[in-house]
Amino acid sequence: MTIRYPNGKRYTKQEAAHNPPVKKHTYSNRGMSLEEELNDTNQYYLAGGVACIHKKPIPLQVVKVDYPQRSAAVIKEAYFKQPSTTDYNGVYKGKYVDFEAKETQNKTSFPLQNFHPHQIEHINQVLHHDGIAFVIIKFSYHDQIYFLEGKYVIQFWNRQQEGGRKSITKQEIETFGHMLPSGYHPRIDYLRILDMLYFS
Repeated sequence: MTIRYPNGKRYTKQEAAHNPPVKKHTYSNRGMSLEEELNDTNQYYLAGGVACIHKKPIPLQVVKVDYPQRSAAVIKEAYFKQPSTTDYNGVYKGKYVDFEAKETQNKTSFPLQNFHPHQIEHINQVLHHDGIAFVIIKFSYHDQIYFLEGKYVIQFWNRQQEGGRKSITKQEIETFGHMLPSGYHPRIDYLRILDMLYFS
């Protein structure tokens, strides 16, 4: 299937993931992507009545469909109706929560090119309206996951815009962010960090 952005540019799986998958170093989440782990976590929160947070659907305009069988339709070409914002949103303890999830196989830094300008603007708008915005970054090589508040993402983005580094170093993420250990129920307990930062 071919999917294109609103400007007609072709969308590829590699662009979606930003990095090819790499071998995991532990067995606790073997075979699961960051998205799958977060979806599993959010389902756990929802089932327990803790929070209502979901992955945002991607709005697509289908332009070409093949019918190889009467009972089956195959989408061959589609366009994004509009640029996507962030991956997840919902409500926790009466507050609006919005976040992006990213993976990288880079060992020492996270490239800022993995963000789109409209995603940064969206994070900025959420913060402006007193919502909670953040990113969850997975360093696949190290099998480490970090929570980084939106305000720091914007600071690092602005630094780049002013001619600074085009990435956030892993050390900076360790300094300003919070490591999220992988568990079983939930797999990635990011609400623990929200409790510490916003509800303590």
